[in-house]
Amino acid sequence: MKRQGMLNSHISKVLSDLGHTDLIVIADAGLPIPSDVPRIDLALTLGVPSFAEVVEAVSDDMVVEKVVLASEIQENNENTLQFMKKTFSDTEIEFLSHEEFKEKTKVAKVVIRTGEVTPYANCILQAGVIF
Repeated sequence: MKRQGMLNSHISKVLSDLGHTDLIVIADAGLPIPSDVPRIDLALTLGVPSFAEVVEAVSDDMVVEKVVLASEIQENNENTLQFMKKTFSDTEIEFLSHEEFKEKTKVAKVVIRTGEVTPYANCILQAGVIF
């Protein structure tokens, strides 16, 4: 058994397979997931696991060169926005309309669904490289 790092085998496999500029989505419980994009469903109950917990666990194991958020988060979910700015303080953050955000999820390698139930608690993480 692994001593540290990502224990979820499905997420660990996705992270290992990522190439430069590949995208993954971490989603709240309500984000529509395109039918042809693989889903890793972690949602257990309302709020469990939280968006923040999953973002922290994934970003601990992933080189992230860019984060994409829905622009609506700025007006509708200040707490999550501040968490993302703090977590990715040295990373480019791009804002798209929620509709554009949902379109961009169609090219993601995976959508990881959390139990989060606050508005616009979704992000797209673009993979970077370690060199």
